[in-house]
Amino acid sequence: MPIFEIEQYEIHTATYRLSADSEADAIAKLFDGDGEFVDNSQEYVETCEDLGLPVDEYPQLAEQLRKRGVALGESVIPSIRSIEQLD
Repeated sequence: MPIFEIEQYEIHTATYRLSADSEADAIAKLFDGDGEFVDNSQEYVETCEDLGLPVDEYPQLAEQLRKRGVALGESVIPSIRSIEQLD
């Protein structure tokens, strides 16, 4: 039986600390790459269903999934970033 490696999009949170004059300034600085990551603050939230493999680029896979009863979005195979057969 073949082995597959699948990358799945997930939503995580992470906490950063930085000095700023206001909330808006703090967010702007974070977006610019400032801030110190708080150790052990990363936390899993949920699987990201909004991103995925484009159905129009993987029509056969999408059809096979539909036949198996997998709910697909209009344009993506939800949460799957990549799939590769290893052997």
